[in-house]
Amino acid sequence: MDLIRGQQVDTAQETLRFTRKRASGLIAKVLKSAIASANEQEANVRSLYVQEARVDEGPYFRRWRPKDRGRAHQILKRMSHIIVAVEER
Repeated sequence: MDLIRGQQVDTAQETLRFTRKRASGLIAKVLKSAIASANEQEANVRSLYVQEARVDEGPYFRRWRPKDRGRAHQILKRMSHIIVAVEER
């Protein structure tokens, strides 16, 4: 998220396309959705930039893993909220 914050939208898409991070595909999908939403509100797509980009902690599933002597240990399946806001300059 630090890579695209404050960049023009076109530059941010190129940065995400060539970044070798696991989350870059998911962030690119959210950025594309934000651009489409701004386009629906009749914003000039060429003058958009990434105003806000952050990842917040989301809910998590609790799963249990069987262990020895009849015990069980908890496994947390974590999720997150990806937030990308674009604005016109």
